[in-house]
Amino acid sequence: MAEQLDPVFQIQRVYLKEASLEQPNSPSILLEQEAPTVDIQLGVNAAPVAEGMFEVTVTATVQTKIKDKTVFLVEVTQAGIFEIRNLAQEQMSNIMGIACPQIVYPYLRGNVADLIQRGGFPPVHLSEINFQAMYEQQQQQAADDAPRIVTQ
Repeated sequence: MAEQLDPVFQIQRVYLKEASLEQPNSPSILLEQEAPTVDIQLGVNAAPVAEGMFEVTVTATVQTKIKDKTVFLVEVTQAGIFEIRNLAQEQMSNIMGIACPQIVYPYLRGNVADLIQRGGFPPVHLSEINFQAMYEQQQQQAADDAPRIVTQ
C-alpha cells in the first residue's frame, strides 16, 4: 500500500530579481506642464528550479508619456522561491498561478513605488490584483486559443 505524503507549501525566499528606471527624455520632459498618461502591464511566470522547488516571478512595467515622449519607464521583477510538494497537478497550477503571486505582489508594489519616487516622481501605487480572476482569465484564453479538431 502506497504511503500518502502530506502536502508541502513553504516560502523559501522572496527577492527583487530585476529593477530598472529609464528617463530617456530628461531633463527637457521634466519641464512639461501637461499631465502624463500612465500604462501599467503585469505578468506572472513560474518555473521549476530544483526538485520540488519553484521560482514564481511577478513583473510590472510602468510607462508614463507626455504626447509621444516617455517621461519614465520602470520595469521590476519580484520573485519568490517556493517549496511545493505532494500536490495534484491541478493544485500545483493553482498554487503557482494564484497563491504564490499573491505572496510576491506586495513586495513588487513597494519596490515599484520606491523606485519611481527615488527617480524624482510622485510614487505610482499599483492597485490590488485579484490573481484568481487573472489566472482564470488566462486559462480561459488558453482554452479559446487551443486548436480544435473539426469533423465533417
